[in-house]
Amino acid sequence: MLELTMASVSGADAGATAGMLMADAPSEPGSVLRVGRDKSVCRLATPDDWLFVSRVHLEFLCGQDGGWQVTWLRGSHAEPSSEVRLALAGLPAQSLPYGGTAMLPRGSSGELIVQDRTGPRSINVGFFHEV
Repeated sequence: MLELTMASVSGADAGATAGMLMADAPSEPGSVLRVGRDKSVCRLATPDDWLFVSRVHLEFLCGQDGGWQVTWLRGSHAEPSSEVRLALAGLPAQSLPYGGTAMLPRGSSGELIVQDRTGPRSINVGFFHEV
């Protein structure tokens, strides 16, 4: 099972979250969880006017072995208007390249931070891979 939580934070709310959303999926080959603005395909959706987040921004996919990976999907622009960092529990955050994929170690937890390049807004997507 992969469990996700998402909090959206803006500069005015620097110390507070503007809402917490949750989603989960079984660790079965082909299971998918998506994060973005398009509510028709994303289990976790950001506000429509948060254009630094693509319609489908992050995709979590379960592989044949029950392991999960996350991909920052390329949007319609050559350059993204956000930055994405992956922080595994106990390790410093690392940048996830635009269009890049990272494996989530079995039984791991951490978060992905999608930071707006033009202002003090972000979404924080926490994850926990239950084995």
